Formats: sequence, structure tokens, C-alpha cells
Amino acid sequence: MKWLFKLIVLSSCLKFYSQKQPELTRILFVFDASQSMWAKWESDTRINIAKKVMLQMLDSIATLENVELALRVYGHQKPVPPQDCSDTRLEVPFKKNNIDEIKAVIKKIEPKGTTPIAYSLESAALDFPKASPSRNIIILITDGIEACDGDPCLVSEKLQKEGIILKPFIIGIGLDPGLKKSFDCVGKYFDAGNETKFQEVLGIVIQQALSNTTLQINFLDANENPTETDIPMTFYDKKTGKPRHSYIHTLNHLGNPDTLVIDPWIDYNLTAFTIPPVYIDSIKLTPGKHSIFGTFAPQGLLQINGNAQFYKDVPIIIRLNETSKILHVTKIKETTKLLKGDYYIEVLTLPRLYFNVNIKPNHTTTVQLPTPGFVTFLLNAPGYGAILVERDNKLEWVINLDEQQLRQTFTLLPGNYRVVWRAKNSKKTIFSIEKKFSVVSNTSIVVNLK
Repeated sequence: MKWLFKLIVLSSCLKFYSQKQPELTRILFVFDASQSMWAKWESDTRINIAKKVMLQMLDSIATLENVELALRVYGHQKPVPPQDCSDTRLEVPFKKNNIDEIKAVIKKIEPKGTTPIAYSLESAALDFPKASPSRNIIILITDGIEACDGDPCLVSEKLQKEGIILKPFIIGIGLDPGLKKSFDCVGKYFDAGNETKFQEVLGIVIQQALSNTTLQINFLDANENPTETDIPMTFYDKKTGKPRHSYIHTLNHLGNPDTLVIDPWIDYNLTAFTIPPVYIDSIKLTPGKHSIFGTFAPQGLLQINGNAQFYKDVPIIIRLNETSKILHVTKIKETTKLLKGDYYIEVLTLPRLYFNVNIKPNHTTTVQLPTPGFVTFLLNAPGYGAILVERDNKLEWVINLDEQQLRQTFTLLPGNYRVVWRAKNSKKTIFSIEKKFSVVSNTSIVVNLK
């Protein structure tokens, strides 16, 4: 059988690959043993055909490494009527080398009861061990839809959103065409319209569940070559918005973007944490295939220099423009990698220093900040005051004076200033004192307000 041959080949590939990739895959089979499985189907009953195909499949994957299996069965404990919607049980838990145990249970299954799919999926969340991380996959084999009051769609979505399982596989045995759409929201549905198709579908599902799907992310430089790298990046589940994988992008020993092995059962959105970030939306992967996605991300460097004695504790804010949010906060002489383009810089000196820079790809843009000077104010009483700087024929507020201190020293950028001050015990505005002064780099002055 072609599907069996593919699984044997896959087993060999996975055995080789597992030497490099230790990630564990756990597959939970949720097996329908409701009363309807006694129905005639093709050459035998549905239950007998399902058992036969399952046993063949288990033999074919017995030697796989880094794979653990478990078996949950529903509808096999209590007959209908009456209906028991709690009729589901984990018959064989996850552990190594348990295939013979699973086969023994499958051989003994006798269909009896109802079809509590939602409750079985909800219970399955507790079947996966939490002690060690793994790719958690559910394969549901059923000949009917939900027969109780549960909602398999809501349960499946909740388990996926919480990161407990990947999108389930559902194999429908002899389902009425009108009922198939009810599984679209539960997981990836495969229709087994006849016995031969069921054999093929089960093989395809196992192959897809275990195949390595690879992905390459290209961050393009100014020449549209994939040379930008060392970028933190996070893959988000497009449907739930939940982060699924985070990596630091790298180039391999050949200088090409490295290859990732990633779960293909969900669609992703990618955020690359450049400054500012770049995004790739709607990453759709084909199971078992290699995909390449890219985005334009040419980067250059910014270094702001100045006298470290004065600027060592001064934050430097980087924005796209004057009104945009803060992209990054850097310090003097630090090198910041930015996407090419124009940026607005604010240095938290007294007064604030503002300027624009243009970042060019593969180039370091340097800016030299002026060296400040010092001014000391002498007062004869507590009072209210402020320093104003002259810019473009206007006065801008810089900082208020301390209301209590009689001697106050400030570090200010070079420029022309005014100080305005009034003693607390002076109850008339006209008694305000205004004085002009200038600050020169590396010099100190005294302004007497007595």
C-alpha cells in the first residue's frame, strides 16, 4: 500500500532527523466506539475496518523516535439507551513503547454508547503530560457528529488558544456529506468515503502530523539580498494572536538564512523586532514542504557622541517624528541599529536638544553633541523662579528653580537664557526680577538674584 510505504520512508527520515531535533511529538488517538460503529461499511462493519487499519498503522510507526502515543476511547463503556454523555476514558496513557498495549485495547473495543466529542476533547487536555514540552496532536476517528450538548468547536478553539494542542485532525468514516461541514471549525477534516480511502487518509494524517515542515525568513538589505540578520522575531498564531515561537534570526555557515522546523497547522503572523519593527502577515505553510518568506529590512547604525562626563546619565529618545511614540531610548556613545530612514532625536538635557537624522543602510551615522556649561544662581530668600532659553526669537521654558534653596547650580547647553524670579514674601508681580545670561561650553558663571 502506498500510504504504508510512505510511513516506512518517513520513519527512516525521522529516525535520522531526530539525532539533530530532540523535540517530542505526542499523538493522542480519540477513537469512536459509539453504537453506530457497528453499521455495515464496505467489506465489513465500520468498527472492524477501523480496527484493522489502525493496527496496520501502529505497526508502521512502531520504530519512530521522539514520538509518544496514547489512546482515548468514547462510547464503549455504557450502552444506549440511556445516553451517558460522560462515556469517555483514556485507555492507554502516553509513555514509550506502549504500541502493543494500544493494539491490545483496540482489539477488545466493543461499541455500545453515544458520541460525546466535545467532552472527549475537553478531557483530552489532561491526557498530555505537562512535565516535558512537546507538539501535542489529536487525531479523532469518528463516524458521527456530537450527540450530546457540548460544542466541539468551542472546546477545540479553547485548547488551541491555550497552547495545549495543535489543530486536531478529524477522520470521518462514512459520514453523511451534509454533516462534514460541522467539523470545519474543530480541526483539519479528512473524509474517508470508503475503506480504501480510509487507509490512505490515515496514512496521510500520520505523515502530515510527523513530517518536518521547514521555513526560511529572508530579511532583505538595500540591494534586496537576504543579508540582514541577528534579529529577534516572534511567530504569532494568526487566529488567536498568541505568541507561538520566538527566535534570534541567523545566517548559516554558507551565509544563507537559517532553516526553521515549525508547526504547519496554524497560520502565522511574524513580528521582527528591528527598530522600528517589521511584519510579515499571513504565513501559510504546506505540511512537509519548505517555504520562504521575506521582508525589506535594510539597517544602518546611529552613534551619538559627546562629553561622557556630562552626558553619561542623559537618556536619548529616538522617534520616527516629533509626535510619534518612542521607538528606543539610547545613551551617549551607544551604537543603535535602525531601519534606513529619517528619525527624530530628543536628548533630555537642559534645555531639551532636538534634531533629525537620516540613517543610511550599511553606514554609521554619527552626531556630536555640544559640551554644556554651568550656571549658579545666588538668591537672598526663598522664592519662585524659572529658566527660559531664547530660541528663534521666542522664549521656551527649561526648568523651575527650587523654591527653598538659596544657591542652585544647573548644567545647561550653550546658548542665551533668561531667568525670572520673585521672592515668596513679595506679594506683587511687579517685584519679579528678570536677568539675561549666556552659557558657553566648559565655562561656569554666577547669576546674582539678590
